[in-house]
Amino acid sequence: MLTIGVDIGGTKVAAGVVDEDGEIVAHALRPTPADQPDLVAETVADVVKELAEGREIEAIGVGAAGFVDETRSIVRFAPNLAWREEPLQKKITGLVGLPVVVENDANAMAWGETNFGAGRGQTHVVCITVGTGIGGGLVFDGKLFRGRWGMGAELGHMQVVPEGRLCGCGNLGCWEQYASGNALVADAREIARLQPERARILFELAGEKIEGEEVTEAARKGDDASLAAFSSLADWLGQGMADLAAVLDPGCFIIGGGVSRAADLFFEQAKETFARQLTGRGHRPVADIRLAELGASAGVVGAADLARQR
Repeated sequence: MLTIGVDIGGTKVAAGVVDEDGEIVAHALRPTPADQPDLVAETVADVVKELAEGREIEAIGVGAAGFVDETRSIVRFAPNLAWREEPLQKKITGLVGLPVVVENDANAMAWGETNFGAGRGQTHVVCITVGTGIGGGLVFDGKLFRGRWGMGAELGHMQVVPEGRLCGCGNLGCWEQYASGNALVADAREIARLQPERARILFELAGEKIEGEEVTEAARKGDDASLAAFSSLADWLGQGMADLAAVLDPGCFIIGGGVSRAADLFFEQAKETFARQLTGRGHRPVADIRLAELGASAGVVGAADLARQR
């Protein structure tokens, strides 16, 4: 039984045909027309039709970077895409003529990793996607936790600094403004601006156009400003996980997303900060903290399986 999983991000639409074992048997990729929501649905339909040709597809699962309602059909709001009350399920269904389930992209990633990746065998899992922003997904007792209105686990939008940095969601001081890819770049740029002598390698690599890839490369070459930016990200990530453990008490955290590809620069420090800041430390079990195993495929695999489980 085959389903198609689609992962809509801020820059790309990734899709794959997925079997019951979570294996991707065919895949395709398109750029995301992020500022034109009508074209996003058409892009999804185009890639689905390509993958469905010559195959019997049962349903489509779509992971969308936004607040998805309890019916798993409408994207209420997306901080990094031009979606406001977007009837995504209805549009895609009308274009492809197959059953469609819409899910938050981080929820889809969490489901994929829990059932087919790093979370196999775990019963209480918190997945954190560290990319442009921060997404989250909770799987407890084998069930995906969505909340009353389908908008639970928006972990990146916990306020960690009152009156802090402005977030794309409209609030100030959200966690993703301190522990995400955007935060990493912002910190590196700020250090480079104020203390250029610490960013010599970074400037050599990037000039004045500092982005995440250059910060990562510079850090691996010993650039002080870039290493400091990664250290800040690690501490914010570890502190946030400790706060989540105080509320949720999971057995396992899984860290995924694009920034996790630079885990060698922050992962161990994040675990150390988590252990140091954990409430009741020394008198409670400490959750495992693992890196995601499915990589960029996690959202596709998870969305496809959620469509199968609909």
